[in-house]
Amino acid sequence: MSTTETLLIDLFSEEIPARMQKGAANDLAKSIADALKAEGLTIGATTLWFAPRHIALRIADIPVSQADRSEERRGPREGAPEQAVTGFLTANGLSSLDEAELRETPKGNFYFAVQHIKGQQTIDLLPSLIEKAIRDFTWPKSMRWGRGSFRWVRPLHRIVALFGEQVVPGQLDLGNGQSITFGRETEGHRFSGSGAISLTGPDSFEEQLRDGSVVVNQTERAEAILADARKAAEDVGCTLIEDAGLLSEVTGLVEWPTIVRGQIPDRFMAVPKEVLVLSMKEHQKYFALQQADGSLAPYFITVADGKREAETFARIAGGNERVLAARLSDAEFFWNQDRKETLNSRVPALSSIVFHAKLGTVGDRIDRMAPLAAWLSSYIKGADRDAARSAARLSKADLTTGMVGEFPELQGIMGAYYAAHDGEDTGVAQAISEHYSPLGPNDDCPSAPLSVAVALADKIDALVGFWRIDEKPTGSKDPFALRRAALGVVRLLVENDIRIPLINAFREAEMLYGGDSDISADLLSFIADRMKVTLKDRGLRHDWIAAVFEAGASMDDDLVRVTKRVEALRDFVGTDSGSDLLAGYRRAANILRAEAKKAKGELSVGSVDATLFEEPAEKALHAALTGSKAGEYLAAEDFGATFGELAKLRAPIDAFFEGVMVNADVAAIRENRLALLSQFLGSVDSIVRLSALEG
Repeated sequence: MSTTETLLIDLFSEEIPARMQKGAANDLAKSIADALKAEGLTIGATTLWFAPRHIALRIADIPVSQADRSEERRGPREGAPEQAVTGFLTANGLSSLDEAELRETPKGNFYFAVQHIKGQQTIDLLPSLIEKAIRDFTWPKSMRWGRGSFRWVRPLHRIVALFGEQVVPGQLDLGNGQSITFGRETEGHRFSGSGAISLTGPDSFEEQLRDGSVVVNQTERAEAILADARKAAEDVGCTLIEDAGLLSEVTGLVEWPTIVRGQIPDRFMAVPKEVLVLSMKEHQKYFALQQADGSLAPYFITVADGKREAETFARIAGGNERVLAARLSDAEFFWNQDRKETLNSRVPALSSIVFHAKLGTVGDRIDRMAPLAAWLSSYIKGADRDAARSAARLSKADLTTGMVGEFPELQGIMGAYYAAHDGEDTGVAQAISEHYSPLGPNDDCPSAPLSVAVALADKIDALVGFWRIDEKPTGSKDPFALRRAALGVVRLLVENDIRIPLINAFREAEMLYGGDSDISADLLSFIADRMKVTLKDRGLRHDWIAAVFEAGASMDDDLVRVTKRVEALRDFVGTDSGSDLLAGYRRAANILRAEAKKAKGELSVGSVDATLFEEPAEKALHAALTGSKAGEYLAAEDFGATFGELAKLRAPIDAFFEGVMVNADVAAIRENRLALLSQFLGSVDSIVRLSALEG
């Protein structure tokens, strides 16, 4: 007889929203696994399935019974009063102390009640575990059905619960006399299937569902949709515009995917590509196709559910074409109507759109962004000042259009189309399109000069404004996406090698608010944190980044320079000179730290007095420090030479520790040597704070 079995659970219901299926399957798996482990049962490999009407899991290698176990409770000491003995016996169901064990312990001899508990059969434990798991589902929305009081995301019709080939003997109480008894029957496709399916065991689940026209494996469905859609596109000389989000959603809508290709009426092809693609995706869940030149092809692909005869494809395609035409008619209407007004004429209407109660309207924003973009353009090669001002002024005008009202995702993109229609400069139109970017770490970063200027103005204005009203991100909360804005500033500057003193930029932006407070230092620190994230993504260690940011008297606000300094540090610490200098630095820091501890506070050292030097190594170290050109090279941004100068300190600091006793008997000499070590640390820290390095 097998000592382990496989558990299969299949929850068959009405169609579950696609976005909820994966989370539901994961919740079921975790709930059952945790419950089994809590009962002392081990589990093997877990398989999850989710489809429109099925949430299922299979767990292999579950023991058929719990292991026998012993439980013991310590009782009274030997010779304890009768009352204590009686209480112990009663509490543990013993008739006399003869049934207890007397054991010697470090604290004396004590009686122990030992119970040997036989493990339960797993199949007897499963009913309550499964019922609880089903009841514990947390759905964004749930409903009742029939006369029952039980709530679930959609009406639940069948519950398969098999442990090996046995049906788990349980049921789910729905309330008001209704229940669902656990069984082995599930159902296939609503139309293409042949009714109830009696499962023979856990291992046959997937194949038996396939026989019922249900591809219950979500990965298989997605791969089939993608492969067939690509083939349907190739058949008309096009390529599929792939969309992972749309693929995931469509996969959750069908049990047996069947690809159908339809045609977009020619009249709609004059509407911008982005509008057509978005309309098809959002409203109809259609995939779009493109031609070899990147233009939109006059076709779409939809995914029907169920097996179809060849002659039905034309009818399905025709029905979808008619539905799509109605949808695209709305988009066509907005496209034609919006172009009757220029973007420039729409700008005044922005004063009626509130951006934030404390920061004014969108009109107020562009009144700040326009001069800020002009100011920023002076630091961006190829960015015309007047064009930057114009692009920033027009950047939000499409918010008043019907198309953006219908499709908010197209803001900026539609502005570019309308700007081109109005005869605006190509660079201005592009800047309008790209000024929201980058929207995340994986989003394309603008590189066109005007686009960079307006995108920076947009983000810096938002950051400064929300900092002024103390609406900073806290913990995981960032309702105004300020972390994203800061990351955008970092990427725009670093990836385009643009040298802008951010402190000055923040102050310029703040003056446009009419404020007199200075939030620039705090805001720069926030930017620095996002900068660290960006540099880490480039493979630069966090301690290297900290060592550069913490060097000197104040934080560097030139992010391009910071990046180059971190890269130079990376190259330096990988050398023998870098490693040895770090060792000398740490030894000096430890000595000064110990002296400060002796002094019961921070150590106060004076300036170095060269007349008190007694050893050649003292003189050599002092000469190396006073003669170092590291600061000059740093100012000239020759970072390779900067670290080359630091490397020259390696030999003298090593010689100092070999030939000089810091803790001299004469107080003046000892303090002078401590001052020399302090000078050494200060010289290094002005370039890079090596104390931040790990390892």
